[in-house]
Amino acid sequence: MIVDYHMHLRDRGGEAPGGRYRFDYLERYVEQAARAGVDEVGFTEHVYHFRETRPLWEIPWMLERCTDDLDEYVATVDEARRQGLPVKLGLEVDYFPGTEPRLAELLARYDWDYLLGSVHFVDGFAVDQEPALTDKLSPAEAWRRYFVWLRNAARSGLFDVLSHPDLVKFFGVRSEGEATHFVYEETADAVDAAGVCVEISTKGLRVPVRELYPAPELLRAFHGRGTPITLASDAHEPDDVGRDLDRAVELARSAGYETVTVFDRRQRRQEPLG
Repeated sequence: MIVDYHMHLRDRGGEAPGGRYRFDYLERYVEQAARAGVDEVGFTEHVYHFRETRPLWEIPWMLERCTDDLDEYVATVDEARRQGLPVKLGLEVDYFPGTEPRLAELLARYDWDYLLGSVHFVDGFAVDQEPALTDKLSPAEAWRRYFVWLRNAARSGLFDVLSHPDLVKFFGVRSEGEATHFVYEETADAVDAAGVCVEISTKGLRVPVRELYPAPELLRAFHGRGTPITLASDAHEPDDVGRDLDRAVELARSAGYETVTVFDRRQRRQEPLG
């Protein structure tokens, strides 16, 4: 089975009648998935696009983007589920320490299939925007701090999957050597203890680092603990659905994986990969 469990339904043009979360636009994602050989897709819009989440954030960049209606988004994907389309309802949720109780209360109002946990900001510094965390700190310190936040996201109990788990390499700046090895091992231990999945994402092939998330060594560490995986294109438009998932499957198999995780109402099962 092939899934694509990270994609963004928001119409960034936003000019068409019917709003930013339209059923006809959703259908284009599903049609592209069929062409790409993807069996099931999951929509995971960025949490910070929704007005309902504004009280949670302090980052100005996020506050500027809290313009949409979360109910509208959920209703569009729910309609697709009711019609039997091979879609799942999810959300990509930024992790910030201290927001956990309020975030859990908000998320509990909806019938999610799964929730992605992401770390896009660390101590007020952006991870995948310039100036980046790796511009502000040495590579080793940037990686150390990023993975502390990722481990805390895993431990929060809020999420089912950690998305692009080594996003800190976005601009190609790397921490190397024994310290990075131990960061990977500590992270794999924490993810295992938390019982969450990790995502193999092809989005890294389309950003400056030009490689999959996560790095092979980190993925092998996850596999060594028995951590399940999902697959993801991180598509922000229909044409990117399923993009390069063959390479994600190849990486998964090279690390020893033979199954992929499928979600339904936050319950997961394993299906043969590919």
